[in-house]
Amino acid sequence: MGFRSKFENAEKALTFNDVLLLPGWTTLEPNEADVMTNITKNVKINIPLIASPMDTVTEAEMAIALAREGALGVLHRNCSTKEEVEMARRVKRAEAVIIRDVVTVSPDSTVEDLLKQMEEHNIKGFPVVDDESKLQGIVTWRDVRLAEHDLKIRDVMTEEVITGTEDTDLEQAMKILHDHRIEKLPIVDKDGRVQGLITMKDITLKGKFQEAVRDEEGRLLCAAATSPFDLPRAKALDKYVDVMVLDVSHFHNKNCFEATKEIIKNVEADVIVGNIGTYQAAEDIITQLDGVAGLRVGIGSGSICSTSVVTRAGAPTMYATSQVADAVKTYGADIPVIADGGMRNPGDVAVAMAVGASAAMMGNVFAGCSESPGRLVAMEGRYYKEYYGMGSAKAREKRFVMDRYSKPSKSINEGVEGWVPYRGPVK
Repeated sequence: MGFRSKFENAEKALTFNDVLLLPGWTTLEPNEADVMTNITKNVKINIPLIASPMDTVTEAEMAIALAREGALGVLHRNCSTKEEVEMARRVKRAEAVIIRDVVTVSPDSTVEDLLKQMEEHNIKGFPVVDDESKLQGIVTWRDVRLAEHDLKIRDVMTEEVITGTEDTDLEQAMKILHDHRIEKLPIVDKDGRVQGLITMKDITLKGKFQEAVRDEEGRLLCAAATSPFDLPRAKALDKYVDVMVLDVSHFHNKNCFEATKEIIKNVEADVIVGNIGTYQAAEDIITQLDGVAGLRVGIGSGSICSTSVVTRAGAPTMYATSQVADAVKTYGADIPVIADGGMRNPGDVAVAMAVGASAAMMGNVFAGCSESPGRLVAMEGRYYKEYYGMGSAKAREKRFVMDRYSKPSKSINEGVEGWVPYRGPVK
């Protein structure tokens, strides 16, 4: 093939600004539409929107807010493994019928130790357990707020504790909490070991957020990003997350494929891979990688991503979505397609779904919300929030996402830094 024919035979790669959907006959009103969708083979969300794993978009607060509304946020990985695991733990603890990952305190700890734990975990009450995890009492903020800091917990705790068993259901728990005018109900086994905790706060929140997406234990769904080359991080996150997003800018790569096989083999969470941008990439994943639960699609289309400009390589999200969706259909693969990047309004999301996406992943839209971690500043009478690409110099300063755009030896920046208008809370 000559160079001239490459231009003549090139496919047209359209973007969202190039397309309108023709209106047609409908029997539904907008508020009657069911937009529940699969984002992986096993995980459904009620609103087909996902917040990008970017450090100015999605941390625990954003992930919690979106899950309560029926959508999903993917925790970013531009931090240490410990920090990301803690974010995932916070999401899972935000609401639960039974909290399984119970934070406890020893009777030999001091009030000062307890106050530090309260601040660290943002919890106001703790079961007190011995070295065998057997319940000794319960201690709350009211017990220690005026106590001397060097006192032992055994000296200030409440020893007579109302408890439940593994057989205690939600209705019974509510009655116990109400009858005894208590806020926390430890769940213990026959030997008195703490197995969980039910709180009035979590029961109340469960009733408040009817559209929330939850796991089988009633906890909010949680998704987190990791590198396909970071198996230890993936294993650490797997204790808390329902969905794991393998996060590289160009996944159609032999090394990524080989590393992903190890991730899938070693985690229980559903694994979404990406980013990809072509039919061929999807075909190779479908035929060579077993266990992939979702495909993240689009390369270089984000509003603050400059990959396609700097490298002259990219795949506009709308074009890429249609390519990948066709491959999935051709092979009869039950793998949802997530359109990622370039969508700035609801119409763009509709177009993405019209060309085969199951859900839309966005950064710009959510970066301006109260729950995003970006800085809030006032400029010329208006409020803005900080927003920058994960390939930008600022994101790369932390060095945890250097491998997203290749090895650390590649020093070119593939993202820009800027500000987006402040939009208020997610809700």
